[in-house]
Amino acid sequence: MAETGYFEQGTLVAVLTAEPIGRPLDYLAPEGGCFPGAFVEVPLGPRRVLGVVWGPGIGGYDPARIRTVNRVLDAAPMRDELRQFLLRAGEYTLTPLPAMLRLATRAPGLGDAPGMRRIYRLGQGEPGRMTDARARVLKVMRDHGGAGFVLAELAAMAGCTTQVIKGLVSSGAVNEEDTPRDVPFARLDPALPGKDLAPDQAEAATRLRASVRAMTYATTLLKGVTGSGKTEVYLEAVAECLARGRQALVLLPEIALTAEFLDRVEARFGARPGEWHSGVTQTERRRLWRMAGEGGVGLVVGARSALFLPFRDLGLIVVDEEHDTSYKQEEGVLYNARDMAVLRASLCSASVVLASATPSLETWANAEAGKYTRINLSTRFGVAELPQMQAIDLRAEAMAPNRWISPRLAAEVTARMARGEQSMLFLNRRGYAPVTVCRACGHQIGCDHCDARMVEHRFLKRLVCHQCGETKPMPSACPSCHAEGRLAAVGPGVERLAEEVAERFPEARLSVLSSDLFGSARALKEAIGGIAAGGADIIIGTQIVAKGHNFPQLTLVGVIDADLGLQGSDLRAAERTFQLMRQVSGRAGRAEKRGVALLQTCQPDHPVIRAILGGDEEAFWRAEAAERRAQGVPPYGRMAGIILSGPQLQPLFDFGGALARRDGPLRRIGAMLYGPAPAPIARVRGRHRVRMLVKADKGAPLQAALAEWVAQLKPPANLRVAIDIDPQSFL
Repeated sequence: MAETGYFEQGTLVAVLTAEPIGRPLDYLAPEGGCFPGAFVEVPLGPRRVLGVVWGPGIGGYDPARIRTVNRVLDAAPMRDELRQFLLRAGEYTLTPLPAMLRLATRAPGLGDAPGMRRIYRLGQGEPGRMTDARARVLKVMRDHGGAGFVLAELAAMAGCTTQVIKGLVSSGAVNEEDTPRDVPFARLDPALPGKDLAPDQAEAATRLRASVRAMTYATTLLKGVTGSGKTEVYLEAVAECLARGRQALVLLPEIALTAEFLDRVEARFGARPGEWHSGVTQTERRRLWRMAGEGGVGLVVGARSALFLPFRDLGLIVVDEEHDTSYKQEEGVLYNARDMAVLRASLCSASVVLASATPSLETWANAEAGKYTRINLSTRFGVAELPQMQAIDLRAEAMAPNRWISPRLAAEVTARMARGEQSMLFLNRRGYAPVTVCRACGHQIGCDHCDARMVEHRFLKRLVCHQCGETKPMPSACPSCHAEGRLAAVGPGVERLAEEVAERFPEARLSVLSSDLFGSARALKEAIGGIAAGGADIIIGTQIVAKGHNFPQLTLVGVIDADLGLQGSDLRAAERTFQLMRQVSGRAGRAEKRGVALLQTCQPDHPVIRAILGGDEEAFWRAEAAERRAQGVPPYGRMAGIILSGPQLQPLFDFGGALARRDGPLRRIGAMLYGPAPAPIARVRGRHRVRMLVKADKGAPLQAALAEWVAQLKPPANLRVAIDIDPQSFL
């Protein structure tokens, strides 16, 4: 190996693959040699797999048995910064390195040679004869806008044969094109003028630009009330990053927000950025992955997994709505993208902007401690004013049975309709009703694979499990006692609320926004665009309506059940209720007319409800921080969840009990162990679940102690052990 880090042919090199082996394996460098970080194809048993040259080989094996790297792939090598990030993130989350590498190589065809490819795009013609299969193909293509598909991918997504697509090509309804693979994205022009900024916005933008210009690590909390123009401010930081020739990443919590945001980026910079989320075609995923490594894309907008792209020179990471729980991955590798964004930026001398109207207590505490810079935007952009906040005490309202809209809220909705204004009714429950019960025997219909009640979705005419996604037709008879006509829906969901609205306001144009009612982000974007243009009088929505949407004619927000999130023992229940209520209320009055937010509650004197109505957010955070500090829980202490899962329950308790009896490594750092105990949802997808909880002081070396502790016992077959550092959910 030369001083430049080059491995000559025949040199022993360590190659890390995404296979569950746990460590890099030794190979011989191929003809022509290779560099550290090179993506390679190596033999592993009878297969050929993708790997990354991780460093010099360890040796100590029979040289005759060491195999040679098959070939070096035509892709930009993984930079040392990304390798360090995967190592550090794996150490923090106690995730094996191969699983971390899998996150960084989630794009198809990385080993394919460059050249031409045949793709299929939506054409202008019409098929001579429309069939169900042809209609599915055209719908998939319309839902993805102008994206190109490879033949097999389009056929799989539409659930048809490739011949169906070929038939559409012959009619001109679909175009078949030969294009170069992986072309660079259009250049975004940072010199184009942005929107005129108010004085406090301009000052915030200047500070963010200076942070990016320094080209050193820094994290800034950009805290602004809803409608204060946070997006336009951090787009100025993106402009500075692009002007410096570096790459920027903007993370969004919902795919539903992507389409509107892409339009804003195009208006600001003259071209669209790269996209990375589950709604992007496999062809575009591969292109973006390769262009990130080659510098052929300046700005990427994506979901949390975009954090693992192989950027050539990442200079800025924006985490929009940084408090959102969707940034925490709850399956596979358990990580929080907000925290990992800060880690990655520290390794590549990048700036981080954490943007939120209602920041997480972790971020608020870091800003209070001086670890993060804080910038406040306290007024709404333009002439818009913050909404008035009021409670409706449901104990004093004359509520009819099976009615969820109070007389006062109904009167306010009627007044808005008379003035040609819009009202939004918020209920954070999808479907028609959360429980379906038999009035004859009391049986509640549950999922066959989970310990969870199935939710009736009347629009779909099905019952749905919100844990595993299992669905079944709505039965006419009770599955337990077989009584006909005795099944009753208990409690409201947005569909049941829509039924009440249609009955009470028959003249109203109604729109329901819930994630399960839209097949694609494009369909949701069209619905939101129609509402913003005045196409609905009353909007009913789940938490999807709380994030980033701007409805100029909306002047009333009614929260149907403000107490819903206060139930349960989650240590973040108060924080999340506060955040959600403030976010939803912020949808009202974003144009010239001041809005009103009405919270229906049976607990108007609850501290969280009082904090929401009083508007003193800092007082709420200080009180919440004092309570967490007294309890020694995050962010003033450390926690880790241990989830044991398997097909039988007793082996989980046996293994958990054996672990608990060997808690020496935990006691040495002063940690406390709770459990084993059944998880609140004790069975998911047919697997039983048992939880344990470890609580430690803020400065305790928790990861090392946990690793030593769980290594004492090997779990039996079919028993999985997952460790969740900084758990966000305790289900």
